[in-house]
Amino acid sequence: MRVTEQAERAAVAGLSERPLDAAAVEQSVLSPRCGAALTFTGVVRNHDPEATGTVTSLEYSAHPDAGSILDAIVDRHARGPGDPAGEVRVAAVHRIGLLDVGALALVVSVASAHRAAAFDVCRAVVEDIKAEVPIWKKQQTDAGTSHWVGLP
Repeated sequence: MRVTEQAERAAVAGLSERPLDAAAVEQSVLSPRCGAALTFTGVVRNHDPEATGTVTSLEYSAHPDAGSILDAIVDRHARGPGDPAGEVRVAAVHRIGLLDVGALALVVSVASAHRAAAFDVCRAVVEDIKAEVPIWKKQQTDAGTSHWVGLP
């Protein structure tokens, strides 16, 4: 995981093979200057329209550039305390490897002076990660089948 402090702007991004700790990710964006903090967690679910049967696990694989693309997304949305639009502190961590149903696959935390910016930025970061970061998942099912999702 990479952490930068540019002009007191928090930007934390990374890929992890270890279970994610949503509270720790949120803690990384907290600041006395920020009155709003929220965390989105993407959780492995047991169903998918493309799966044959019940999903039992996912295996996430990432392109070698995935970490730097994730960094760029977080940097693009983070703003320092002197920014005229207001400070926004951002952290995002995505799991790779084998995850069981119920495991956290993605954690995005945002802190800002006011709630509207925190909600807007959190959603934008999640959507940008889904659209831009080359991470693919292989779904395993109780029927013994597997299906790749997100391959180009």
